[in-house]
Amino acid sequence: MSNTMRDEKPSAVEIEGELDDEKPRLGDYSGAVAKTDVAEIALVRKLDMRIMPALFCMYFLNKLDQNALANAKLNSLEKDLKLKGTQYNTAISILYVGYLFMQIPSNMLLSSRKIRPSLYMSMTMMLWAVVAAVTGAVRNYTGLVLVRFFLGSVEAPFYPGALYILSSFYTRKEIATRVSILYAGNIIAVAFAGLIAAATFSTLDGSHGLSGWRWLFIIEGVVTFGVAFLTLFLLPDYPNNTRWLTVEERELAHGRILRDTVGREDSKGVRAGLMEALKDPKLYLFALMQNMHLNATSFNQFFPSVVKALGYTPVVTLVLTSPPTLFAGAFGVLIGWSSGRFNERTWHVTGCMGAAMIGFIINCFTLNITARYIACFLFTSGVYSCNSVILGWVSATLGQTPEKKAISLSLINVVSMASFIYTPYLYNNSDSPKYVTAMSANACFSFVSIACAWGMKVWLFRTNKTLKQQDPANIVFYAY
Repeated sequence: MSNTMRDEKPSAVEIEGELDDEKPRLGDYSGAVAKTDVAEIALVRKLDMRIMPALFCMYFLNKLDQNALANAKLNSLEKDLKLKGTQYNTAISILYVGYLFMQIPSNMLLSSRKIRPSLYMSMTMMLWAVVAAVTGAVRNYTGLVLVRFFLGSVEAPFYPGALYILSSFYTRKEIATRVSILYAGNIIAVAFAGLIAAATFSTLDGSHGLSGWRWLFIIEGVVTFGVAFLTLFLLPDYPNNTRWLTVEERELAHGRILRDTVGREDSKGVRAGLMEALKDPKLYLFALMQNMHLNATSFNQFFPSVVKALGYTPVVTLVLTSPPTLFAGAFGVLIGWSSGRFNERTWHVTGCMGAAMIGFIINCFTLNITARYIACFLFTSGVYSCNSVILGWVSATLGQTPEKKAISLSLINVVSMASFIYTPYLYNNSDSPKYVTAMSANACFSFVSIACAWGMKVWLFRTNKTLKQQDPANIVFYAY
């Protein structure tokens, strides 16, 4: 068989015979089966060694570039650019306007198989590195807003694209852990952003006539560009044509995902995938759940300001932002592993968002330093850790075709990230130090996210019951 034919994507019908051989492998309540085959275990290990370090570093730098503005505020950003009123809040939110425009077209392009994901993702990273570095040269509010908008536009393809890559290579029992490791890049970036900013401000502020915040953007942009070049050789393309997989590994990577897909269908193209996603009512409940969840993470861009309310100096404040977020990163990986290990979603979302809700409420009612710092641990670990659970749930539930999966992930991401446009306005300087408006709103957002998870659990339970009645031989069902 020629290499060209081997790289072509077989349909679900063409490999049905191979999949039938696997049907005696009964799994848990949803039909998910743990890995036992030596070749499959070796394949997943190989994927982990290449995909996860690349995506982790990309997301770490993605968030580091975004959050630089929050730390720059503690330097002389507002003074140098003469920002007034809510102009800083607008500079924060405008980035996500760019995100909204680009995410869906980007994932549609990825799922069309007309481009190599490894090349596409690396090139977009190089673009955002350049734009991030240019931020250090802005001279006024207008320039800041324009650069932030373009930064959002070129960064937009990364996160939904990374989720699509993970969902193309990992099964339902595996993906939550991998998404949690990916998301840990975000969390650790938040943790180290303060430390990096503190070091930059204390050593380079005023050097060569440039403020510390300008050096921060320049340095982070240069490092991001260098890492982007390296990811070109680590990232995969598609399961059946990734260059660093053998022919046998490609076939195994492709087949195991089809075996793990509920209600799998043959691909009908990108446009059909878009319509399939839009017609699935479960998409909208997931979108609401994730939107409420990300509403509750709105403190991210203001975390230094929230911690500043403890009353310490700017440098100490930046250092104190690290422990809660580092703990949240480790806790998030544990939650992702647990969700995959037990193939459970609802109780994990409930526990995480419930803990976050308690943290937000504590922050509303007390100025006690110890209590407020404990609250920081609760709400950071709570909201950050359930992100992988929700997105893994989406991938496993709305993945009947690769196109539908890619578009569903990007649609939900767009709807959820729209929250970053309006939530910055909840954090008014006049509400400091408690930020009662923002924190009480976050508690409400957490509660609604929990309610959505239980609504989805009931919905999928009933859907599984219907699937069993329609086809008693079916062994693959929705997980909840």
